[in-house]
Amino acid sequence: MSQPAVIERTEEIGGVSTHWREAPTSGGHPIVYLHGVPTASWQWLPFLERTGGIAPDLPGLGKSGRPTGFEYSIAGYDRWFEQFADALGLERFSLVVQDWGVVALPFAQRFPERIERLVMFTSVPFLPGYGWHWIARIWRRRGMGEAFMATSTKSAFRLISRQANATPGPMPDEFIDRLWPEFDRGARRAILQLYRSSPEDTLARAGERLGDIKCPALVLWSADDPYIGKEFGPAYAQALGNAQLEMAKRAGHWPWLDRPDLIDRAAEFLAPAGASSSQAV
Repeated sequence: MSQPAVIERTEEIGGVSTHWREAPTSGGHPIVYLHGVPTASWQWLPFLERTGGIAPDLPGLGKSGRPTGFEYSIAGYDRWFEQFADALGLERFSLVVQDWGVVALPFAQRFPERIERLVMFTSVPFLPGYGWHWIARIWRRRGMGEAFMATSTKSAFRLISRQANATPGPMPDEFIDRLWPEFDRGARRAILQLYRSSPEDTLARAGERLGDIKCPALVLWSADDPYIGKEFGPAYAQALGNAQLEMAKRAGHWPWLDRPDLIDRAAEFLAPAGASSSQAV
């Protein structure tokens, strides 16, 4: 079977020059993929080539604009995501999120009827009991966060990335080479604002209505993520209205880099036929 051709588009949406990648979906509803920090829509290329779909760059990241007047917060991204979905005519769609891609969950809680299926890779917990990881704690401190960002180098990022994956060594060169040119001053400013607007109680409030999301959901949670504990996979599965949980062993923060088979697992769940079954992974 030939792979869908991935194209790139850019339009002004919600006052932001918004870039996204897309590929045709074979039947069924569209699939929207939402990345986290500090990556962009390119992280979803293996998925787009497998399933088709739409993957925007969040404002402040990737090739999207970095306007100083944008509200880089859960609420700000929620408003922008609704405008993005409406601008593209996405009345009903499946949603795949990872890390800060969960900024789409407030939309899903407000409009659960518009979500066909949900796949969650390891993501920022919109749940009680989470404490920020060590890098986030630095970013959240004024002065220290700016200094950390200002002195960040590609080689230092490669060194730190050793903890982000379960496979020994740093993240793949291709991953770092894609990320680094877009990790500019505007992106760093947006990241600091996002983390500083999101104390733990704000995260918990953002997920108070997760049970309203009644669509079939698959929580594909990494057992070896250094930033987000494995206990939040079961917590998300319990909080959602209709979810199954699969814990992925030997998988880090971007789990499909350690476990490419997880791309097929997500694609199986998202297939128009909707046939899926719980399995140990």
